[in-house]
Amino acid sequence: MTSPAVDPVPVVQPSAPEKPRPAGPARRIPAAVWAALGIVYVVWGSTYLGIRVVVETLPPFLSAGTRFVTAGLLLAGIIAWRQGPAALKVTPRQLASAVGVGLLLILGGNGLVVLAETSIPSGLAALLIAVVPAWVVVLKALSGDRPTKGGLAGVLLGLLGLGVLTLPGLSGDVKAGGVVLVIAATLCWSVGSFWSSRLPMPANPFTASAYEMIAGGLAGLGVGLVRGEQHGLDLSAVSGRSWAALGYLVVFGSLLAFTAYAWLLQAAPLSLVATYAYVNPVVAVALGALVLNEALSLPIVLGGAIVVGGVCLIVSTERRSPAPRSRT
Repeated sequence: MTSPAVDPVPVVQPSAPEKPRPAGPARRIPAAVWAALGIVYVVWGSTYLGIRVVVETLPPFLSAGTRFVTAGLLLAGIIAWRQGPAALKVTPRQLASAVGVGLLLILGGNGLVVLAETSIPSGLAALLIAVVPAWVVVLKALSGDRPTKGGLAGVLLGLLGLGVLTLPGLSGDVKAGGVVLVIAATLCWSVGSFWSSRLPMPANPFTASAYEMIAGGLAGLGVGLVRGEQHGLDLSAVSGRSWAALGYLVVFGSLLAFTAYAWLLQAAPLSLVATYAYVNPVVAVALGALVLNEALSLPIVLGGAIVVGGVCLIVSTERRSPAPRSRT
C-alpha cells in the first residue's frame, strides 16, 4: 500500500440556503486528466502484484526499505533539479512531522502489507486495504467532525465487508496472521493520513513525500536488520522478476503514479480523483488472478464487493473535505 488513503468525509456545516442556479453545459474533462487518472488506476492497482512478486525471493522489510529510500532520494534529486535546493529546506518541526508521518505510512502502512503478502494473496491484501477510508471516517468522527449519513453507512458497509474478507483466514484457507497484519497496516495508514493534515508539514507536498519515504525506508531497513533478514540472503539467488518488480515499484509506483496523482489534485475535480480508492482494489484482484492465478473464493468476491460498495458510498458523499492523502 503505497498508498493511499482517501480523506473523503465532508464536514457538515450549516450554511445559508442558496438560490438555484441555471444548469450550464457540463465541463468536458480533458484527455490529459483521463490519461493521468488511468496511470493512477492501473499503476497503483498493480503495486500489490509487484509486492507479491518482490517477496518471492527478497526479504520483505529490506526490499521495502530499499524501495522507499531509493524513491525518496530520487524524488529529492528531482525537486532540487527542477525547483532548486531551497525547495528541500524545512523547519525542524516540519521535518519531525514528516518523519513521524513517514513511519506510520511507509513503515507501518506499507511495511506490514509487504510482510503480509508473504502469506496472503495480493488481491486479498488490496481488498482489505480498501477499508482505509472507513477508518478515516471513524477518526474524523472521534475528533469532532460530524460525517454525513452516507459516510456512516459507508463505514458500516466497509466493516461488514472486512468481516466477510476475514472468513478465509478464520477457515484456514488463508493464513490469519497475514490478514491481521494488513488490518494493522490500514490502521497505521489511516492514522498517518489523519495526522498529516493536522501537523506542521512541509508546504511542498513533493518535499514532504521525499522525507516521508526516506524516513520510512530507513526505518524499514532497520527493522529488516533487527529481524535478521540479511542472514542467508544470497543476492545471486534473487530472481530476475523480483528485481524487475522492485524497480517497477520504485519508478512507476512511487514516482510516476505519485506525480500523476499530485497533478490531478490541481487539474481535476477531487470527487473524480478520489475514485482511485475503489478502482485500485478491482485492478489488483484482476491482476492477481490473471498473472499469479490467485483463487477468487466466495468470501473474497462477496467481501470485496461490499467493501468497494462502502468506499463508493463514502467517496460519493465527499463535498468540502481536504484533498485525499496521497499514496507513495
